[in-house]
Amino acid sequence: MADTVVTGVRSLLRSVRAVMAGHGNAQKRLDELVKVIAAEMVAEVCTVYVMRAGEVLELFATQGLNRSAVHQTRLRVDEGLIGHIAAHARVLNLADAQSHPSFAYRPETGEEIYHSFLGVPIVRGGRVRGVLAIQNKVKRQYTEEEIEALEMIVVVLAELIAGGDLVSPGEQMRSEGNAILPTRLTGIQINAGTAMGIAVLHQPRVAIPQMFADDPEAEERRLMTAVASMQEAIEDLFSATELSDGGEHHDVLETYRLVARDAGWLRRLREAIASGLAAEAAVQKVHDDIQARMHMAATPYLRERLHDFEDLANRLLHHLGGVSRAAAMEDLPEDVVLLARNMGPAELLDYEPRRLRALLLEEGSATSHVAIVARALNIPVVGRITDLLTRIDPRDPVIVDGDHSQVFVRPGEDIQQMVSDTMRAREERRLLYAAMRTEPAITRDGVRVSLNLNAGFLIDVQQLEDTGAEGIGLFRSEIPFMVRSELPSVEAQTELYNRVLELADNRPVMFRTLDIGGDKQLPYFHDAGDQNPNMGWRAIRVGLDRPSMLRQQLRALIHAARGRDLAVMFPMVSEVAEFQAARSILDIELAREQKRGGVLPKQLRVGVMLEVPGLMWQLRPLLSRIDFLSVGSNDLFQFLFASDRGNPRVADRYDVLSPGLLSLLRQLVVACDAANVPLSLCGEMAGKPVEAMTLIGLGFRTISMPPAQVGAVRAMVRSLDAGALGAYLDTLVDLPDHSLRRKLASYAKDHGILTEDS
Repeated sequence: MADTVVTGVRSLLRSVRAVMAGHGNAQKRLDELVKVIAAEMVAEVCTVYVMRAGEVLELFATQGLNRSAVHQTRLRVDEGLIGHIAAHARVLNLADAQSHPSFAYRPETGEEIYHSFLGVPIVRGGRVRGVLAIQNKVKRQYTEEEIEALEMIVVVLAELIAGGDLVSPGEQMRSEGNAILPTRLTGIQINAGTAMGIAVLHQPRVAIPQMFADDPEAEERRLMTAVASMQEAIEDLFSATELSDGGEHHDVLETYRLVARDAGWLRRLREAIASGLAAEAAVQKVHDDIQARMHMAATPYLRERLHDFEDLANRLLHHLGGVSRAAAMEDLPEDVVLLARNMGPAELLDYEPRRLRALLLEEGSATSHVAIVARALNIPVVGRITDLLTRIDPRDPVIVDGDHSQVFVRPGEDIQQMVSDTMRAREERRLLYAAMRTEPAITRDGVRVSLNLNAGFLIDVQQLEDTGAEGIGLFRSEIPFMVRSELPSVEAQTELYNRVLELADNRPVMFRTLDIGGDKQLPYFHDAGDQNPNMGWRAIRVGLDRPSMLRQQLRALIHAARGRDLAVMFPMVSEVAEFQAARSILDIELAREQKRGGVLPKQLRVGVMLEVPGLMWQLRPLLSRIDFLSVGSNDLFQFLFASDRGNPRVADRYDVLSPGLLSLLRQLVVACDAANVPLSLCGEMAGKPVEAMTLIGLGFRTISMPPAQVGAVRAMVRSLDAGALGAYLDTLVDLPDHSLRRKLASYAKDHGILTEDS
């Protein structure tokens, strides 16, 4: 049976090849193709719809329907069965098409007499370019073999459409606006920093020289030779000196290595060649199949695998064609701002790091694999920029403001000069801050302030020396969990935490237990989803409901400490009872380790992150049970004002320098001082000079921030009189103002306090 199927598919492909090799323009060949497909598959109707600008599918060719409907019938994406296939990029196999809820009757086509329906999306470059469908009068389900045959054909159709003869390549590239006008785009910050450069569109796709081959064995030999060459090149690529230091990017690159050797992927490539496709066409078909199955993937892990397979397919096509990826990079500007929908980590390494200034993505997140590698290379990254690839043209001048998640496209000379001056001034301040890194953070009136780092990656911990910070005020332990494909074992966690402590070199490290949930989902951890995730099942609530996960993490922290100091804090604690429950789990693990004869931490400190305002009314019983308290100002602020910081309509409606929040923080300082409990703050406001100045005036003496902000905050501290500022704040916190920002900024200017951002 299998041999019969392969023979049938080969016969169809031979007929298609004959049409493609014939004379005539693209429209004529498309008209011939639908006739051949209908005849070979014994279908009474075969139609091809092509995507036009504006997300419209136009009937371009038909065998069996009214010819007058060609170029007249149009469907929006998600309209009718054709639009449904385009919207979901999935095969649709129906015995009775007219009973499907998406069926749309178009009288000009004459298709009302046909019942069975099989439609396959035509996908290229991760986008649906059209739909191929066959129909019959009799009601029946089409077989897997018939589906596979159409999936082979759409590879050919995708190349035909991409050729530009049916629909011009520029038609969908820019549907609005003037390409020469300056514009500003916004996204999300993935990696901070500012850069200027020339836009370079990441276009790894290689043209396929031929679709079919008569000698499958020879094609398979070509394939395996190219695979071996590709794998060797990947090993050379990953030995780059820029990534020689340890870090999370090594885990990312190792995962990529495993995908490159995936036996299932290689088997599917050989099967596609056995059906009659040339090696290049087989690579394209298997890639499109994977893309069709995985493009709706809900988990970050599956999305990362999709990026890896997409990169590997293009990389393998280069090796099949004998094209050097390095040669393709030679004609690049010196200052590259790279644009991509998304990309795998190895693709970024194809570009010379010395030329890369920034990376812009239509998709992306802080924990995507390419973002982690970009972070290791210190490249600014802005992600989730809507319609990025259609709003920036190759070779456009671009300014990337990663600190504020903005991109300026085709800026005027005045803007370029202003940003250039700003970047130069920032570099001068960076050198100044670097020279100050050994200077103590002491105010003019002798108040010592402890400046610490917020960290989530080993590369952040490595910046302790460069910044002169006193320790890690917050280690976000969930981030290493988020870049893995499965829950890390106790051994793997122990190794990570031990490395953190080694890099800290006896400086204090505050380990926050897993704060998952909300916008931080683990790819292998499934829950039903919350309507309001930030206030839902997250952080310590998950840990208490899944105590085995919390116990494993605490066990790993105890193992990693082994005679060294250990500080653990529990996030999102809403009441004292939650802290006591978490502390009892920690005590169980301590007793377990002692019973097993293990080495306990030299000193153990246990604390809580104050993020839920309701905990303020349990301060007295809480402070008597904890060793330290750390304010998570990001969540505390949004919960206090019921203002979702992920919602742009309300995120900027309230200010952290409002009298209400400052009054709450002052009460907290008084309570902690009275109870002799160390207090710190590790939210975003600690890294902004005006906000950090205010915290010191309120009485905070320990704050934690991103590494890049330490220099600016240190300079501010050394120019500040904390006592005088505290007295001034006493006159402000009871005011009815919306914000005290303007008053505090004016105070800083009048008193010579350095509050410029780094």
